[in-house]
Amino acid sequence: MARDYYEILGVSRDADKEEIKRAYRRLARKYHPDVNKEDGAEERFKEINRAYEVLSEPETRSRYDRFGEAGVGSAAGAGFQDMSDMGGFADIFESFFSGFSGGMGSTGRRRGGPARGDDLRLDLKLDFRDAVFGGEKEIRISHLETCATCSGSGAKPGTRPRTCSTCTGSGQVRRATRTPFGSFTQVSVCPTCNGSGQMIEDKCEVCSGNGQKQETKKLKITVPAGVDNGTRLRVSSEGDAGQRGGPPGDLYVYLFINEDPEFQRDGINVLSEIKISYLQAILGCRLEVNTVDGPAELLIPPGTQPSTVLTLENRGVPRLGNPVSRGDHLITILIDIPNRITAEERELLEKLAKIKGDRTGKGGLEGFLGGLFRG
Repeated sequence: MARDYYEILGVSRDADKEEIKRAYRRLARKYHPDVNKEDGAEERFKEINRAYEVLSEPETRSRYDRFGEAGVGSAAGAGFQDMSDMGGFADIFESFFSGFSGGMGSTGRRRGGPARGDDLRLDLKLDFRDAVFGGEKEIRISHLETCATCSGSGAKPGTRPRTCSTCTGSGQVRRATRTPFGSFTQVSVCPTCNGSGQMIEDKCEVCSGNGQKQETKKLKITVPAGVDNGTRLRVSSEGDAGQRGGPPGDLYVYLFINEDPEFQRDGINVLSEIKISYLQAILGCRLEVNTVDGPAELLIPPGTQPSTVLTLENRGVPRLGNPVSRGDHLITILIDIPNRITAEERELLEKLAKIKGDRTGKGGLEGFLGGLFRG
């Protein structure tokens, strides 16, 4: 039993024409055979086209609403003379699939014309500091390049493709069909040349008649300072080569940042921790700490408490697109309180505890140490 056309497009029965068109565009792009290689995608694509052909035209939609599939039969396009009359059907394909190989185009435009190459994706991992400061990276990509032997024609050097005798070079065939609602002309891709309009009798031995071959090449790309996980870089014209003189696609490089054992990132700020002794926390000191720029001096104020966050200004991540502006380096202070102390250290601490106890009325080493780092 045929599926409901409204259900196929995922719209309600009272959806207006624009809503139906939006639903069709979204689904057609998702299931187009040049985009979706999964099993069943092509059949789903045909279903979507059929549903749109019926529901996009008020007359056929009205018949479908009244009589269902029986009201339209195989004549969804009854009264249509060619694909260009199908309520924007060809325009939709032109706008959405011109960037993919084998785009449908409109009736008056042969499929054998220039076709843009496919875009490619490459995932690239960067070290933490490389993401902070950017720089030049060398990558290797495998993509389709125009065959140099046949210059992309697919024909053996010294020969030329001949015009397809089935479609006389149009890439399309027309078939007239009579139905209870009248006759109409159905336009489809030529099965002999697969829409190219040409036949290759002697194929190029290098590319087996494809006009393209897979090649691996090295590229140098510039990574800007301040990139983060998921940043996408576009490298123009480094995707697959176009067909029949069409422009190449683009390469999209997605960046992923390796974790650093010492630093973390919070937006454009860098985070790290440093552990100091309880004496350094009490008395204060100056320490050398690591930053993404290298060693830097950090001032520990006297009486610093655990989990205090100290800031080194302008030592963070450059703002993407504005490397002059940088975040800060935020350092969390951890205080190391020893589990064991020597007899001499204990004696000195007990004297200090006694002095503090005399001043506050609370004596004892445990009370002194317990309250020493209370915020």
